[in-house]
Amino acid sequence: MRISKLSPAISYISFLALYFSFYTVASTSSNSLQDDFIKCLHQNTNIDFPLDKTFFTPERNASMYIEVLNSTAQNQRYLTTSMPKPEFIFKPVHESHVQASIICSKKLGIHLRVRSGGHDYEGVSYVSQIETSFIIIDLSNLRQINVDIEDNSVWVQAGATVGELYYRISEKSKIHGFPAGIYPSLGIGGHITGGAYGSLMRKYGLAADNVLDAKIVDANGKLLNRTAMGEDMFWAIRGGAGGSFGIILSWKIKLVPVPQTLTVFTVTKTLHQDEGLKILSKWQQVADKLVEELFLRVFITIAGSNGNKTVVMSYIGQFLGEKGNLMEVMNKGFPELGLTQEDCIEMSWIESVIYTSGFPTSTPPEVLLQAKSPLGVVYFKAKSDFVKEPIPVLGLKGMIKKFLEEDAALMIWTPYGGVMDKIPESEIPFPHRRGTIFMIQYYRSWSDTEKSPDMRIKWIRELYSYMTPYVSSNPRQAYVNYRDLDLGQNSNKAKTSFEQAQVWGEKYFKDNFNRLVKIKTKVDPENFFRHEQSIPPLY
Repeated sequence: MRISKLSPAISYISFLALYFSFYTVASTSSNSLQDDFIKCLHQNTNIDFPLDKTFFTPERNASMYIEVLNSTAQNQRYLTTSMPKPEFIFKPVHESHVQASIICSKKLGIHLRVRSGGHDYEGVSYVSQIETSFIIIDLSNLRQINVDIEDNSVWVQAGATVGELYYRISEKSKIHGFPAGIYPSLGIGGHITGGAYGSLMRKYGLAADNVLDAKIVDANGKLLNRTAMGEDMFWAIRGGAGGSFGIILSWKIKLVPVPQTLTVFTVTKTLHQDEGLKILSKWQQVADKLVEELFLRVFITIAGSNGNKTVVMSYIGQFLGEKGNLMEVMNKGFPELGLTQEDCIEMSWIESVIYTSGFPTSTPPEVLLQAKSPLGVVYFKAKSDFVKEPIPVLGLKGMIKKFLEEDAALMIWTPYGGVMDKIPESEIPFPHRRGTIFMIQYYRSWSDTEKSPDMRIKWIRELYSYMTPYVSSNPRQAYVNYRDLDLGQNSNKAKTSFEQAQVWGEKYFKDNFNRLVKIKTKVDPENFFRHEQSIPPLY
């Protein structure tokens, strides 16, 4: 039988019919998955969830789906059209909904990602590049905060932000605070799982050092507190990073005392004003040795453009006390900076939170409830390092030369010492303690009109490579809350090998990585909770 050749028009019509047939099947399949998930949720919780406020899909409510997906995602690199998108987003309004989500995800064989604040630098809380199909459990509806001044503690749900937590504490007391992060839009759930440092770290350690209890849903959908989960798992979730052991629902944290009056300041020096980089060199020698009440960071940025560019170093300080005492400390320990009384601003702890977040000093505290970052909407790439010995002047000059190649780069140098020197490396998974002078964050952002984002990423990798001789080694350490997939990543979905994960794991956790793997093997042997840099079980 002879088969006649189809005309181009008929071929095109046949192609369209095949395409729409496939689209209908795919859409039906997607709708079927959503329907099955909703049905399963109803079977596993007695608490209602109104679909229009909790369930978002491209098919049912496309504009709301995009709005919710974008709502707390901080790195716009992972929202571009080429990035994988979730089948749907579920925003639980009750703890039992999270339990049911895990049960239903396992039953239906659909991978899930969990997002509290969306600050994961590589977007792994809302994008999966190793799973062909996934959903997002967005915890932003779970944001209750119960402050108990008499007990010196707070229960805070995972979807609340650091800014909300600080604000609610300040409502109850002017002399209590908490040593978590700088930026108010950070979701507290994931933030503490990585350790979480801030301007009180030299006095009181990390947020994870000040956790008393937690509620977590494990891989079987069980709701556990500290007693039920056991001390191994409680150890792992305080610094072992999110997305590996379960879904954090809430933390019980310990409040710390702060004085009624704090002092803040910013002193800026250009390259011309710091000839020979003597001030920056002296900062390296003293920043971790100054009194633990003083937290003095350095922001290194670029000012000017084209042939008139220079590097600017902003020394941003917070002191737990009045400016007279601060001046004594600085005149004795770091007179080279030239701090004056006029540079110093006395304020309350909650006002200092606003100041260190980057808002103008006149900004009312209610800004902390808006869950907005002062950075705005950005595309970025970041990396991190830990410095054990002062970087020599020759190294600093090379760093500055590399820095001047760009137009909008940033480095943040964060001092250690104080209490951070006194807490053992194995106390929690976060190991960067004694012997660390400061941490470096490298950060390069760009706008949506940037024509060559790959060149920006290439530059930050080159700067990172240049810094190799001057930072920690064997392993070269990194901070897990500044997640960096350049360090290595899991690629084999549920069957990630220990050897593959060890490459990046030891950089974040040093020897604590081995204990994390043992705990993972015990609590989640099937590797249900997984992503590109999740702790793997031993198979």
